Amino acid sequence: MAPVRGDGMRGLAVFISDIRNCKSKEAEIKRINKELANIRSKFKGDKTLDGYQKKKYCIANIGSQDMAEAFSNEIPKLLVSGDTMDVVKQSAALCLLRLFRTCPDIIPGGEWTSRIIHLLNDQHMGVVTAATSLIDALVKKNPEEYKGCVSLAVSRLSRIVTASYTDLQDYTYYFVPAPWLSVKLLRLLQNYNPPTEDPGVRGRLNECLETILNKAQEPPKSKKVQHSNAKNAVLFEAINLIIHNDSEPSLLVRACNQLGQFLSNRETNLRYLALESMCHLATSEFSHEAVKKHQEVVILSMKMEKDVSVRQQAVDLLYAMCDRSNAEEIVQEMLNYLETADYSIREEMVLKVAILAEKYATDYTWYVDVILNLIRIAGDYVSEEVWYRVIQIVINREEVQGYAAKTVFEALQAPACHENMVKVGGYILGEFGNLIAGDSRSAPMVQFKLLHSKYHLCSSMTRALLLSTYIKFINLFPEIRGTIQDVFRQHSNLRSADAELQQRASEYLQLSIVASTDVLATVLEEMPSFPERESSILAVLKKKKPGRVPENAEIRETKSPVPNSHNNAHSNAQTNHTSSANNANASSDLLGLSTPPASQSGTLIDVLGDIYSTANGNSNVVNNSKKFVFKNNGVLFENDLLQIGVKSEFRQNLGRLGLYYGNKTQTALQNFVPTLQWSAEDALKLNVQIKAVEPTLEAGAQIQQLLTAECIDHYLGAPSIVISFRVSGGAPQKITVNLPLTINKFFEPTEMNAESFFARWRNLGGEQQRAQRVFKAQQPLDLPGARNKLTGFGMQLLDSIDPNPDNMVCAGIIHTQAHK
Repeated sequence: MAPVRGDGMRGLAVFISDIRNCKSKEAEIKRINKELANIRSKFKGDKTLDGYQKKKYCIANIGSQDMAEAFSNEIPKLLVSGDTMDVVKQSAALCLLRLFRTCPDIIPGGEWTSRIIHLLNDQHMGVVTAATSLIDALVKKNPEEYKGCVSLAVSRLSRIVTASYTDLQDYTYYFVPAPWLSVKLLRLLQNYNPPTEDPGVRGRLNECLETILNKAQEPPKSKKVQHSNAKNAVLFEAINLIIHNDSEPSLLVRACNQLGQFLSNRETNLRYLALESMCHLATSEFSHEAVKKHQEVVILSMKMEKDVSVRQQAVDLLYAMCDRSNAEEIVQEMLNYLETADYSIREEMVLKVAILAEKYATDYTWYVDVILNLIRIAGDYVSEEVWYRVIQIVINREEVQGYAAKTVFEALQAPACHENMVKVGGYILGEFGNLIAGDSRSAPMVQFKLLHSKYHLCSSMTRALLLSTYIKFINLFPEIRGTIQDVFRQHSNLRSADAELQQRASEYLQLSIVASTDVLATVLEEMPSFPERESSILAVLKKKKPGRVPENAEIRETKSPVPNSHNNAHSNAQTNHTSSANNANASSDLLGLSTPPASQSGTLIDVLGDIYSTANGNSNVVNNSKKFVFKNNGVLFENDLLQIGVKSEFRQNLGRLGLYYGNKTQTALQNFVPTLQWSAEDALKLNVQIKAVEPTLEAGAQIQQLLTAECIDHYLGAPSIVISFRVSGGAPQKITVNLPLTINKFFEPTEMNAESFFARWRNLGGEQQRAQRVFKAQQPLDLPGARNKLTGFGMQLLDSIDPNPDNMVCAGIIHTQAHK
């Protein structure tokens, strides 16, 4: 917003300008604190505040559910009564809107619906503006009931904006008739599809939109910024409606051309809004080609804009307008800019380049070059999903395997080589290094020495991958077996401080010594092709920028990371691991790749991970409550709206649970209230305390709720939690889930010998101390699975008690506050 002299908004304009001119985050914080101090000073001393300083609209925040219920009968009557003064009607509409947001059930239906809708015809500017805001909120909750507002809104809009307008002539703002009402009416119409049932209404709406576009081409009637702001507010909302309807090719193309003129406007805000709207136009089949005509200007915006948010929008638009005809040019321009791009947008740019390169690749050698360039230019911002994907594509396409091996070999020769490049190089050379071994410059020993020269500069995860590459080399190049075995020997002793690397090197060494050539070739054979599945890269991008990823970026990729399958192929090369090697450690995987990234939130655990990439494609509800009898961590419940994860730990009679609520929708969940369901009688045996959470769960966000539990005495069943919330525009939701707080969570596994066991068993003499149940198995008994279930149940398996190996004997102690 440009500074405006002599009006009430000057202070805000100066504040925004100061923030934009700050050179660092510290400077921004200092300026904000200064403004906060200024605001606080207004409430000190004896000076009387004027109406602007009092911010009387803050009173709107005091509406409560009690107030809504108390006034739910009277306020609607005041709103529609013919005897009510206009100023009271206006206040009633605003009050009802505030109370409706607090308690959505207070609005009466039936005949009240029609009477509220007809407020759109009211002649008082304040009444119709307030009523439009109210109706917009009501439509989002029940669009079918209020669909009659469409024709009235179109009619009122037509009377305001058409050339011979006769409505609200006294309400012009800097030569723009009723701009705020026009914006609200246009926004109201975006809740519905184009009015196809009534050609007359549709024709009037299109006439209104054409008129608004025509007025945008007229010379300004005033040089004041207020005129352009009001005029552009109506224009951009009209364009939003055109995009929403997506049914009139001529209007879409005209809107695109109008936005193209704003791309070179001196006003930063206009350039930003134009780029943002063109992103949506680029997804329409009618206006995609029109958007592409502005490609050069958008590229210049990406490179030359001072404001990083505008550069971000330019990147988004390039991503949206990309197709087969311009993909190589756009990808190259984005790669060139990536070297100097702002750090805050690099990771997102990497994801977009990777998606575009794969989607529009006609020659996969170009795709390989692009991804390797990405790693070279911005290796720190290349996520695992990106380099997993290039490996999968190379494995699935035989024609590119030799080129990929040659290219990555050359890339590894750079003095400064990013670790992600080493990972890709190690994987590809381990699979296809034999395709370039005929050249003396990339002979087997040269490949090995090149990779091993990077070994000591890499993390444990990458070293584990390289060790797997070395064992593959023994199969591909028997002539360097001795050299590689020496490396395994060095790392199988105390020289390596990492126990996983020691074990891996030791096992690979034994495999290379003991296994015959045929066995080695079978175990270490080339990876099979991966099944084609939906991409996880696009899911990562959508999670980073919910609602900002254009829907035209469709691509077929795998959801499963490459290394999982790669591990399976290598798993035969390992002997049985000890329990220490089965930790959830990044290096416990054969290639060190299958463990998901650690939580960045700093909370107890990020059990939800990427909720978009793991979301079910259908509307089935997954309730894993029963499975949690045998485990403590994982996804407890999931549907299309919400995912609930659990991380829990127990010690004697005390327990602590972390519940993680993940919003899987693109809108915020309002009135989000989890409530414990556990009777007072049960609470005397199991005391559960629950901490409150924020009432709003933002789109794509995850929040944590902590619970503590104390087992006081023996109890049956388990408490449950009831989560109530509302999705924007939908009905209230309620989900009930049993908490994993069954009595066995307070078991302590107890080791004992046969003598001690039978002594304790004989002491259990009373009928109340013993229980027996015989039932018919519904499927063959899985002994290993049963052992795992009993262990997960909290019992200690005592293998030396019963001589029959098919009988399982367990022992445990129940800890309660009363006794154990």
